Amino acid sequence: MKTALSIAGSDSSGGAGIQADIKTMVVNGVYAMSAVTALTAQNTLGVRAITEVTPLFLRQQIDAVFEDIFPDAVKIGMVPSGELICAAAERLIFYGAKNIVVDPVMVSTSGAELMKNSAVTALTQKLLPVATLVTPNIPEAEVLIGKKIADKRDMLSAARQIEESCGCAVLLKGGHSVNDANDLLFSNGAETWFEGRRIDNPITHGTGCTLSSAIAANLAKGYSLEEAVRRAKEYISGALAAMLDLGKGSGPMDHGFVLNGYYTEEK
Repeated sequence: MKTALSIAGSDSSGGAGIQADIKTMVVNGVYAMSAVTALTAQNTLGVRAITEVTPLFLRQQIDAVFEDIFPDAVKIGMVPSGELICAAAERLIFYGAKNIVVDPVMVSTSGAELMKNSAVTALTQKLLPVATLVTPNIPEAEVLIGKKIADKRDMLSAARQIEESCGCAVLLKGGHSVNDANDLLFSNGAETWFEGRRIDNPITHGTGCTLSSAIAANLAKGYSLEEAVRRAKEYISGALAAMLDLGKGSGPMDHGFVLNGYYTEEK
């Protein structure tokens, strides 16, 4: 059985982060493992609190996995600080990890900031150069390139800029655009568009985690990058169309407050 490692934060509600990654990898036919970067108290309504692990403990988790069950693919999600990003990148380089998919989680669906501003530099300089693919949505891509993305031409320009500056393929997700949900895969200077229909589902908590984990699982099974993306897109579209509704749905939190634009804690 092929294997995949998720390096990400824990979501106590089970809809995103490590929990969503493991569920997705298992359903897509690979053995899932994890290295937790942070604990979060969250649900589909919002994030209440975040507690990071230490860089040393993250290294120890990654070592424990690679020394015993070498992963065929690695998915990286929420890594909130530059120190943790550097720790993860260093160990992945040390072990010669392959099929690395980075979901640059910067802001949660509910609006909570999940990555410190100082971590963006470490992301672009340390982690993305060792990645196979990065999967930003439009707001995340705007942070990476430092300018707005308004249409498909801007998406293509942004994806090209990210690949040239960071040295990895880019799946730029168009779900935040006004007119469509088309995604752009830009790899080795070539563009491939994946057309999608916008699904009217208010529960989108964890969709980015799920998509990137499905891509990693399919890369682990030996599919090409384009086919892995295609299969993952079909999987996430089916999940959204199923309209699973477990809680109250995404919306503003009325039981917490944002501290310094990064941590959220109960009053």
